[in-house]
Amino acid sequence: MYSPLDTGLGVGNTTGVAEYQTAVREYREKAGLSQEALARKVDVSRQTIVNIEQGRSEPRVFLAIAIAAALGDIALSELFRKEVSS
Repeated sequence: MYSPLDTGLGVGNTTGVAEYQTAVREYREKAGLSQEALARKVDVSRQTIVNIEQGRSEPRVFLAIAIAAALGDIALSELFRKEVSS
């Protein structure tokens, strides 16, 4: 079961263990952007993009929206989700 991350980015799930999933890398590559180029578009460091793509960190809502817009107005639920296991 997937729970889309909309306004709840960064908030833990209380119904079970959540595993963070991201499709940022796939959409970034489809858009022909490097990590550095995406980072410049959303005004963060390249390392921030690396951490998001590798699931090490979850972006706050405004950064997630900026990333989605920079990648071509992709729906947040397509870019970020948590797999919830009970």
